[in-house]
Amino acid sequence: MKFRIVLFALCIFTFIGYSQDSPKDNITTYILVRHAEKDLSDPSNRNPNLTTEGKERANNLVAILKDIHIDKVYSTNYKRTLQTAEPLAKDRKIEIELYDPRKIYDKAFQEITKGKTSLIVGHSNSTPTLVNKIIGKEKYQSIDEKVYSKLFIITLQDDKVSDMILNFN
Repeated sequence: MKFRIVLFALCIFTFIGYSQDSPKDNITTYILVRHAEKDLSDPSNRNPNLTTEGKERANNLVAILKDIHIDKVYSTNYKRTLQTAEPLAKDRKIEIELYDPRKIYDKAFQEITKGKTSLIVGHSNSTPTLVNKIIGKEKYQSIDEKVYSKLFIITLQDDKVSDMILNFN
């Protein structure tokens, strides 16, 4: 049931602003998530894998987004982000593109993703920072280290920017 609610909200949000006069290729959608649950058993490991719960959450993302066309999948170069992006990328047969969170939203990236729907997997600090950069205002704070359930959706159409945040399991 939760999947259907999230999916319904995502579909409604993605299609806000569509009209017969408005071609789909001028709508850009970014779906941003923090990586799923990481293994904290070794505090010295700076590049941990996902836990069993994290792998389950990554697989749930495929189900949540099953009816949404995804053109591109981006991830930082860490095991936990790659493992979060991997199930959806495999399901859609999309190659994961690596990004540097400090440099991602430049002119080249904006041009490459224009008119497309992109999934971007990041971290507790970089994901809200990127959301804020895309929407052009400081609206979202870093995600608490214990929270892995935030799903940010940003839609750009012409000069309109819409954003929302959902929770998913």
